[in-house]
Amino acid sequence: MGTSPEEVCRNAAIDLRVPYEMEAVSFASLGRLMAAAADRIGCGHLGLLVGQRTDLLSCGPLGTLVRHSRTIDEALGALETHYVLLSRGATIERSTDGLVATVTYAPYDPDAAGIAHHCERALGALTGVMRSLCGADWCPDEVWLPRLAPADPSPYASYFRAPVRFSQEITALVFPARLLRRPILGADPVLRAAAEHGIRCAKAAIPFDLSHEVRRCVRSRATRSRIGKDEIAQALALNPRTLCRRLRAGGTTFRSITNQTRLGIAKQLLADTTMGLAEISAVLEFSEPAAFTHAFRRWTGMAPSAWRQDHRTTRPPN
Repeated sequence: MGTSPEEVCRNAAIDLRVPYEMEAVSFASLGRLMAAAADRIGCGHLGLLVGQRTDLLSCGPLGTLVRHSRTIDEALGALETHYVLLSRGATIERSTDGLVATVTYAPYDPDAAGIAHHCERALGALTGVMRSLCGADWCPDEVWLPRLAPADPSPYASYFRAPVRFSQEITALVFPARLLRRPILGADPVLRAAAEHGIRCAKAAIPFDLSHEVRRCVRSRATRSRIGKDEIAQALALNPRTLCRRLRAGGTTFRSITNQTRLGIAKQLLADTTMGLAEISAVLEFSEPAAFTHAFRRWTGMAPSAWRQDHRTTRPPN
């Protein structure tokens, strides 16, 4: 798009002289890179363009497992379970509510640089995955993005071919739940088994990080239910006291992780959406807006309305 990659990477503090391996570029660095590139070339939907270029082949063994799963539900479940192989900075989760299915993308640090680009990149990639499994004509019922509406939303409408809702509380694709039962044509059980073996080996090489696992569990629940220590401990097959003790040994606490997660979500929704304080308060499960304001002031030293005024994202360019 007429811009030097070296210049953009330099602005994002990424040194191209370093021989980066798979896990070398952090989630935060990638966000800075996309934000710097989007600003340099004046393209507010750069994340979407990056997401469109992601395919199952670029996902390694996980892409193979997804492609050769028996059903759409199994494929999305594999992506949800093993997403850590693709990103240490976010989680993917599928859910159903009656006749509606939702696949959500939730970054652990939602107020990081370039987070809006991360979110649309992820939905662009997920849409491509669904089209590779269901056919090129597939489109969701709705797309939800926690960012301000761009001046020109046509690139989103053109790619997703569905209503795109901006200023939402979560990042998600919405589609009929019956689709989850659809068999995947051409799924090969031999290739599926080989991919599963490769994934087990790859995950075994990843050091276990309890605080990371707690952040993942907390983030996946943060906008849909109260975050309970007992529930998180159960999800990790730990006694609540053991969980707290091991977190303290690692230099953190369960309360600190939950507060950081809620603060990050609050900052993202304040800066990147038009949601009111009452709506954000409800999303974060505060009893009333005054309780949210009090907590936010305690966390940051500022009222949420004042913080929003200082950090409001301007309308993205076309």
